Amino acid sequence: MQEIQKSEHKKACANCGAELKFKPGSHQLNCEYCGYEEFIEQSKSSFEELELEHYLRVVGENAYTETIELLHCKNCGANQHVEENYKSLDCVYCGEPLIIEDIQKEGWILPGALIPFQLDVKKARSIFKTWVGGLWFAPNKLKRAALHPEGLHGLYIPYWTFDSNLFASYQGQRGDYYYEKQRYRTKNGMQTRQVRKTRWTSASGTVNGFVDDILINASEKKRRDIPSAIARWNLKELVSFDSKYLSGFVTEKYTVSLKEGHHQSFQEAKNIAYNWIRRDIGGDTQRIANADIKLSNETFKHILLPVYISAYRYNGKEYHFYINGQMGTVSGSRPYSFWKIFFLVLFIIAVISLIAIFAK
Repeated sequence: MQEIQKSEHKKACANCGAELKFKPGSHQLNCEYCGYEEFIEQSKSSFEELELEHYLRVVGENAYTETIELLHCKNCGANQHVEENYKSLDCVYCGEPLIIEDIQKEGWILPGALIPFQLDVKKARSIFKTWVGGLWFAPNKLKRAALHPEGLHGLYIPYWTFDSNLFASYQGQRGDYYYEKQRYRTKNGMQTRQVRKTRWTSASGTVNGFVDDILINASEKKRRDIPSAIARWNLKELVSFDSKYLSGFVTEKYTVSLKEGHHQSFQEAKNIAYNWIRRDIGGDTQRIANADIKLSNETFKHILLPVYISAYRYNGKEYHFYINGQMGTVSGSRPYSFWKIFFLVLFIIAVISLIAIFAK
C-alpha cells in the first residue's frame, strides 16, 4: 500500500497571512498572493548518516521519529496527508476524490535529506505539453489533458541510500584472447580464416573500497513504477531535510521497509564487487568462481527526490507520465488513437491505389 503525506509544518505569510509555499529552484518560501518571500535557513552541518546495525538490531525496522496523518484512497490504495486548509483533494495517482473520514495516523523515520524541486509546475507543464505534442498517434484527449492546470502534481518520492566499506576475496580465471589460422573448405577450394580463442589462467586476490549512496526506491513497485529514464539524480545537490521544502507538494511515505531496502542494496553492492573483481583480474574476459563479499561500517539515509506526475485514463486503462523535478527528463506509458492509425492506413492505401492507377 502506498502512503503519501503533505507537509504539516505550514508557515503563514508575514505580509498577508496566506500560506507560504516552497519556490522551486530556490531556497525560499513564496506567497502566491502578495509575492512576499522568505529564505529557508540552511543547516551548517551536513545531513546525518544513520548507523544501519543500530536501526535493524536495536531500534527495529518499525522505528519512527514522527507521526503523520494519512488519507486513504479507496480506488488505488494510496494514502495522502491533507493540509488543514484544503477544500477538496484528489488522489495524486488516480485522480479519485479523497474522503476526510478516512484519516489515519502512522509513524515514519524522518527523512535526513532531500533534493528540492528545481522546476516549478509551469515549466513542468510546458515540458509535458512538448513531449505529448511529439507523440505520434496520441489521442486528442491526451493532448488536452496536457494543458489541464490540475493534471500535473509535484511529488517527493522516498528512497533509501546505503553506504559501506566493501571487502571481497575471490578465485577465478583470467582470459586472454589469441588468434589461430584455420583452413576450411568452400565451393572455390580451401580458404583460411582467423579464429579467436581464449587462453585461461588462474586468478585470485582481494578488492576493497568505499561504496557511496546505493540508491533504493522505497516505494512499493506494483502499479506505479518510476521509469528508469527519469530515475537519475545528482545526489550532490542533496540538502538537509527541512519540512518547508515540502510546502505545496505531496510527499510519499516509504512502503519498502529498511530491512528490505538493505537486502536490495546488498545485491547492488554485489554487482559493484564483481565489477571491481573483473577489473582486478584484467585480461580480455574473466570468470569468477566464487567471491566472499563483506560489508562493514554500514550507514543509511532516508531521502526524498522530486517528480512531477500526471495520471490519465483512456479506454478504461490508466496511464502515468513522469517528469524528473530536478533534471526535467520526461517518460511514461502512452495510449494510441485507434482512429488516427486507422485513417492513416486508409490514406496510405488510397495513395498506393492512385499511384497504381496512374502508372498503367
